[in-house]
Amino acid sequence: MSRPRIHILALGGTIATKPDPSGVMQMGAGADDLVKAVPLLATLADIEAETVSRVGSHSLSFDQIHALAAKIAASTAEGVIVTQGTDTLEETAFLLDLLVERDVPVIVTAAMRNPSLTSADGPGNLLAAVRVACDPWVRAHAQSLGVISVMLDEVYAAADVLKVHPTRLNAFASPQSGPLAALVEDRVVPLGLPVRDAMEATRRKLGRAGGTAQPVALLWMGLDEPGHLIDAMLNASDHLGYRGAVVGAMGGGHIPERLADVAARLAAAMPTVVSPRAGGGPMLRQTYGGPTSEIGLRKAGLIWGGRLHPLKARVLLETCLRAGLQRTAIADLFGAWG
Repeated sequence: MSRPRIHILALGGTIATKPDPSGVMQMGAGADDLVKAVPLLATLADIEAETVSRVGSHSLSFDQIHALAAKIAASTAEGVIVTQGTDTLEETAFLLDLLVERDVPVIVTAAMRNPSLTSADGPGNLLAAVRVACDPWVRAHAQSLGVISVMLDEVYAAADVLKVHPTRLNAFASPQSGPLAALVEDRVVPLGLPVRDAMEATRRKLGRAGGTAQPVALLWMGLDEPGHLIDAMLNASDHLGYRGAVVGAMGGGHIPERLADVAARLAAAMPTVVSPRAGGGPMLRQTYGGPTSEIGLRKAGLIWGGRLHPLKARVLLETCLRAGLQRTAIADLFGAWG
């Protein structure tokens, strides 16, 4: 029985670091190095290893992920694995899911602990990702799964996966849906398929999201927020270069009442999406009154982000703007997310 061909694309991150003479970890390892560290991979698949960059994920750009998506789309392999840093994995995985539609597994993995540590998780995560890419259930449901992330023997949907701790080994989770599958011994145990209606509707409306980068501000709401940053954006002749904004709102979709006017002006100046600061889950639409509760904000023209985490809402809004969608189309698209 022939082994599947798996294409590993390495971007950098903790999984690809090496100690410098002082013992500090620096970027340096490439895709071949990652593969050599896991000899068992050769028994599972025919591996093609390609180093795309040696950049920490905190320094990746939207343009780089668009280029990576094109590379994934052009790959003739029977599965594609992206290795990168954990800092922005939840964002890059979601963007790849928006851009890539393949009938083979596309997996993003990383490491929380660097290779100098005795408990380094990079080799195990890469091995688990290859096992998942080769698994018959995953391969049969590749389109239904979309882009997935494999971390610490669990499989997560790109739309739901979040980094929920800065340093812990089990730093990743999907609070809304839980894992899609788990690895036990050498088996992939399915736990469920993601709800893909919103993603499929989004892809249809986005089409091929070309165009140039469109900066989107991320505005996190907190206790007694005065709104000075929003004022600065609105008072600048070019809005400080921003073309859209995402507001990480409190509770079910609320901001301080003192910001009612400035929020309405921001929504009039650029597409402005409200997303739950709590980290995901559908927001309210028609429960609370007042100018900066959900009813008032929606009447003021702010776009409701549904269940998307603010980080993912920012990714989607940038993609919409890059694709040239107008405000009404953007609102309709976000409406699919609850």
